Amino acid sequence: MNILVVGGAGFVGSNLIRLLLERGGERILVVDNFLSSERASLPDDPRVDVREGSIADRDVLESLDDSFDVVYHLATYHGNQSSIANPLADHENNLITTLKLYEHLKTFSRLRKVIYAASGCTLAPHDVYDEAQPTTEAGAVPLDLDSPYQISKVVGEFYSVYYHRQHGLPTVRARFQNVYGPGEILGAGAWRGTPATVWRNVTPTFVYRALKGLPLELENEGRASRDFVYVDDIARGLIACAERGTDGDVYNLASGRETPIRELAELVLEVTESRSEIRLKPRRPWDHSAHRLGSAEKAAIQLGFRASTPLETGLATLTDWMREWMPVIESCISRHADALRAAGAPLELPATAPSA
Repeated sequence: MNILVVGGAGFVGSNLIRLLLERGGERILVVDNFLSSERASLPDDPRVDVREGSIADRDVLESLDDSFDVVYHLATYHGNQSSIANPLADHENNLITTLKLYEHLKTFSRLRKVIYAASGCTLAPHDVYDEAQPTTEAGAVPLDLDSPYQISKVVGEFYSVYYHRQHGLPTVRARFQNVYGPGEILGAGAWRGTPATVWRNVTPTFVYRALKGLPLELENEGRASRDFVYVDDIARGLIACAERGTDGDVYNLASGRETPIRELAELVLEVTESRSEIRLKPRRPWDHSAHRLGSAEKAAIQLGFRASTPLETGLATLTDWMREWMPVIESCISRHADALRAAGAPLELPATAPSA
């Protein structure tokens, strides 16, 4: 089987590639511009070929022929805060990529599936702190989204549906909830305008800071909640979408478990055996997402997929991985030290005697 993974050097992509190799992938072509990823994430395997560049580049697109069975489109402009800082870069790397890729693929005859990485955050209710209700795939898409990133991901879904109906492109949309686990390198890639270039997602940020004895900062006082899904489960879900997903349809890849951010912070401190303090901060002005919880039922029934990794187990594995990869992580973080200072968020030094 020949497979194309767009954005394959990223966190999810590199884990997906490892699973595909385990399952006997004959040839995997990775297209990645390394804007938010590192070559070190990719497995050293002769079956993996890497082509550096954006999938929106003409030369890259024209080099792709009709020889692929499955395409996983995981390229994105990571993430909400980066897109707010630079909406044009988000448009170029998070939406134009999708449109140009689909235009190129629409005449391919061998393709069995094109899997589009969608975002569950686009359907999250705003400023509602009552009991969380699982968001189903049929939920309405709000117009008052919080960031260009969310807008781009929704429009990418629109194009996925359009190209399926108009051209028969076998697209399947996989809506991620909050993915965490080994492989997410803090500070990976180029500076993207905000400290979120380093402090990318809440889970690896908490684990890193706990290991270093730095305070864990909880936006909105930790009142919000998220649906955390282990990256190996996401990789299995993506493959299930390719093998059993219905063309033109959409599936949540979710754990179905709601975890308040305060609870996540406490779990991280427990798993890392850290004495880091918890600091409560106000809500970020742009962020109106209180609860994010995805319904896992449709994927279970139609794909036979359920996330199986308990949060506590996943955090322990992530902690072990971050300890092992700490030299790489700190090298990537230090790359952005000057930009962080210029942004008014200088790198903090670890405590004198971090407990980790």
